[in-house]
Amino acid sequence: MRLTIDKPSLAKALAHVASVVERRNTIPILSNVLLATSGNELRLTATDLDMELVETVPCRSQDDSAITVPAHMFFDIVRKLPEGNEIELERDAEQERLVITSGPAQFSLQTLPADDFPALSVDDLGHAFTLAAADLKRLIEKTQFAISTEETRYYLNGIYLHAAESDGKPTLRAVATDGHRLAQIDLPLPSGAEGMPGVIVPRKTVVDLAKLVEDADGHVSIELSPSKIRVSAGRVVLTSKLIDGTFPDYGRVIPQGNDKQLEVDNAVFAQAVDRVSTLSSDKGRAVKLALGDGKLTLSVNNPESGSATEDLAVDYNLDALEIGFNARYLLDISKQLESGTAEFLLADSGSPTIVRDSKDASALYVLMPMRV
Repeated sequence: MRLTIDKPSLAKALAHVASVVERRNTIPILSNVLLATSGNELRLTATDLDMELVETVPCRSQDDSAITVPAHMFFDIVRKLPEGNEIELERDAEQERLVITSGPAQFSLQTLPADDFPALSVDDLGHAFTLAAADLKRLIEKTQFAISTEETRYYLNGIYLHAAESDGKPTLRAVATDGHRLAQIDLPLPSGAEGMPGVIVPRKTVVDLAKLVEDADGHVSIELSPSKIRVSAGRVVLTSKLIDGTFPDYGRVIPQGNDKQLEVDNAVFAQAVDRVSTLSSDKGRAVKLALGDGKLTLSVNNPESGSATEDLAVDYNLDALEIGFNARYLLDISKQLESGTAEFLLADSGSPTIVRDSKDASALYVLMPMRV
């Protein structure tokens, strides 16, 4: 192997693929990235056996060959190399090393055979459709925060992606919940997604997808089966196993009869919650909302540190109501609202509450109350 490549292209590709590689591995080859040249292209591949990421970048190559090197160490070297110089990669077959040269700097990395690198097997994926990169980014951003981190309820450790119906129209719906809050967003169902299986995309895959679509333009291609998903965005292809489990019937926890409506300036509300929650306990983070005619009082009472209250003018003219919520959960949902006005649909102090953007019907959030 001998090739020349510019630093920005290699560094960006390594940033993507290295994110798949676990820092600690009992299987040495899984700590490595596979480098394969074909014509004037370099293909970088990383896997953790559950997910595989492949990115192709242009280079000037003198042969077609493959080698593996430690992913994180290689990335650290490349990103620290001086700007403006091209990078030359050359295999030292006798020493089984990869020599990295850029200007006056030279490094030598230990290698492992490319033949030992595992490939993630993929059967017929069955369903394929395209989606605007901005739409996939939106699906992830609006739901990712609600993914559960509780490993015992593994079927909640991802985003449930499926075909659904909203107001009589077919939609592509993403849902995430950790049992305390739920996030749901709908997009028009893309052509080709009809009849797709409902799949649970794992949290780690979601995180890497978010990075890939952060700067992506145009459309991404999505292929899936009941057990795997593949997303192609430009020169990057991410393939992942899906969570083998049944997502709960989330529709049962979305209240239908909440008849008390509160509207409040979202930025003002979030700032007030942030202020009063300064005195809340680290364990509960509870904030009480007391609703009266045209007024919302936020309060925290912590015997260990003190108390705080703040009054806000709101659009509410129904019966008085007191209800408690986790302050961090309120702030997480507040970050998703874009129009400037948060709308709360409440029932009573012990029932789940719906929160949504007053001008965006495509997304809704459900928040379980706390005792305060």
